[in-house]
Amino acid sequence: MSSAGAYSRQEIGLALDVLETPCLVLEKSRLVANVARLKRHLQPLGVRLRPHLKTAKSIDVARLVMDGAQGPATVSTLREAEYFFSHGVTDLLYAVGIAPNKLDHVFDLRRRGADLAIVLDNLETAQLVAAKSAERRDPLPVLIEVDTDDHRSGIKPPDSILVAVGRTLHAGGAVLRGVMTHAGSSYSLQNQASFEATAEQERSGIVAAAAALRAAGLPCPEVSVGSTPTAHFARDLAGVTEVRAGVFMFFDLVMAGIGVCDIEDIALSVLATVIGHQHDKGWIIVDAGWMAMSRDRGTARLTVDQGYGVVCDLTGDPIPDLIMIDANQEHGILAARPGAQSSPPKLPVGAMVRIFPNHACATGAQHDRYYVVDHDRIVSAIWPRIYGW
Repeated sequence: MSSAGAYSRQEIGLALDVLETPCLVLEKSRLVANVARLKRHLQPLGVRLRPHLKTAKSIDVARLVMDGAQGPATVSTLREAEYFFSHGVTDLLYAVGIAPNKLDHVFDLRRRGADLAIVLDNLETAQLVAAKSAERRDPLPVLIEVDTDDHRSGIKPPDSILVAVGRTLHAGGAVLRGVMTHAGSSYSLQNQASFEATAEQERSGIVAAAAALRAAGLPCPEVSVGSTPTAHFARDLAGVTEVRAGVFMFFDLVMAGIGVCDIEDIALSVLATVIGHQHDKGWIIVDAGWMAMSRDRGTARLTVDQGYGVVCDLTGDPIPDLIMIDANQEHGILAARPGAQSSPPKLPVGAMVRIFPNHACATGAQHDRYYVVDHDRIVSAIWPRIYGW
């Protein structure tokens, strides 16, 4: 149901404790503060922010983050590209390696006015994209993905295939718009020095890739980096033109667990209701299982394992040592953190809690709207969000 629905309109102005659960709560003041924090950090570094909207999947959130109504913005699905383009966002980077069966969709979006660029990291796809660009008489802009940290996809900066891919695109009908990288390994770090070192590794690697292309006589106007940890801890971005980051808008328990934010910065939570107890086990059962929270267990590898989420009161303040220790499809099991010195509070049936997620992107993907609150428990707005591909 979108916010255009009559039932949703009736929910605006209600207190959280009368909503049906589970539902997704967004604390706007924290969102605004998180966005302002990253922009303050990047401003003196001389780069623009191309926010990754895969976490938000909402035009209402995007408008608080983007520098202008038309972007720039990053997306992770063509469904997102369609959605944001329908709301006037034209400067878009689809930052997942392009699958051949999606090219017709990409060209259609461009025909309708989207300045949509794509990403690839191999010669086979570059040849196909160049041929399709010539056939469609639409020079498709492409960024070559570069691997700067052994995390995922991409071409290593010194690999000769980088220049071969660039030449194939440039000579074959496409537009070589630049290079991009994602320092995903930064999510496994846990201190400022390592974040700063990885940010510099990301920067130096992508700048070296850009230099290799330029030395071969190829254009490389865009040099794009991005991950939430490195975006916040980069000290020098010389040679970089833009930064992409997404989860920084909301943050989550993984980001708090590795030290990128404080738990009080987390803007996203799931509202749940107590539906029963297993007193002999010390369990509190709520109506939000992994369908509401996701199966993401990203904090399991961190110093503090937060289970499936940290339990908070209705104002969003954590209840000491109470976490979701397990989750079934529609049942969440709350209990004291292993090793806790105190027992959890006696939450009766009907009591309501908010639960911070391990991974904001994964939890958000389970819901079709945000219930927005401002410094209190009253729903001030309902913002639709999309999902799917």
